[in-house]
Amino acid sequence: MQGVFLLVFSKFCHLPFLRGVQTQSTCTGLGGYWGNKGGVSARMMVFGHPVCFLNCHLPAHMRNLEQRMEDFESILQQQQFEGGTAVGVLDHDVVFWFGDLNFRIEGYDIHVVKSAIENDKLPLLWEKDQLNMAKKSESVLEGFIEGPLNFPPTYKFDVGTHTYDTSAKKRKPAWTDRILWRLRRTGSPVPSHNSALQRGLTSWLGGATRVSQHYYRSHMGFTISDHKPVSALFSLHVSLKMVNLPLVTLEVEKEWTKFSDATVKLSMAHALSFIFCFIHDLQVTFSEEDLPRDPGEYILGYYSNNTNSIVGVTEPFQVHAALTQPEEEICLSLD
Repeated sequence: MQGVFLLVFSKFCHLPFLRGVQTQSTCTGLGGYWGNKGGVSARMMVFGHPVCFLNCHLPAHMRNLEQRMEDFESILQQQQFEGGTAVGVLDHDVVFWFGDLNFRIEGYDIHVVKSAIENDKLPLLWEKDQLNMAKKSESVLEGFIEGPLNFPPTYKFDVGTHTYDTSAKKRKPAWTDRILWRLRRTGSPVPSHNSALQRGLTSWLGGATRVSQHYYRSHMGFTISDHKPVSALFSLHVSLKMVNLPLVTLEVEKEWTKFSDATVKLSMAHALSFIFCFIHDLQVTFSEEDLPRDPGEYILGYYSNNTNSIVGVTEPFQVHAALTQPEEEICLSLD
């Protein structure tokens, strides 16, 4: 465990509308010199709305609740982005915060915790979950929402099994791996975590932006770690009035069977206030050396150095073998 890793994937059709992509990282391990603990983030404008993904690995052990909160605040303070109004993580319209946050279950001993799990009395444990309790008192956690924890604690298991820790340390089960989200305050009150759990709330309207959680679950079948991974599926609803046209429109033939097909037509948009005008007379023809070496389905993207993002993509098109196979000399041997 020497680092924290974050990957963001997108459907190709959304790429022209993901702009201003920036990343930040903060080490908090060994006094800020080691990346085994800390946070990494990726932020971008999604159809004109600032969205940030923050993955954290916070300090372990029951006694380190205060250190977890200090590290989280340090990560938020240090991660600053350039340009626009969303300079800090919490300035974004939507923040997804997740990772091995390492919060534990206080108060109950290990036998009570295991009994609650075995008898499906998980709400009893929610009340003593450190993260849930901290959200009532820590201002930095205000506005963060989490779906109901309707799955057993995901830590700590004997590796290779589905059995909670049987080592000499006998660590109590806990929900250490979490996924939360936060909508930037728009004047209306944010629902409390307890009321959200009681009502099964998984979405909250925040201005023009809305987040809906479709599921939040653990994957108990994995046994390669002492953690069970968790996942969540969200829908992000945003207004498309801000950005609904790509800056560059690319047109290509759906099938490239001859070299003359390897041509792309570009229409570039120039913004005049909120009005876009287009130039339609740009065309690029690819040389034989620039063509793919393998037949198959491809897309083309237009990358802008000014915005540091892809601002136009084509629909998928097919490149046939006739364009990818180099001409070879044919030798005949006659006996």
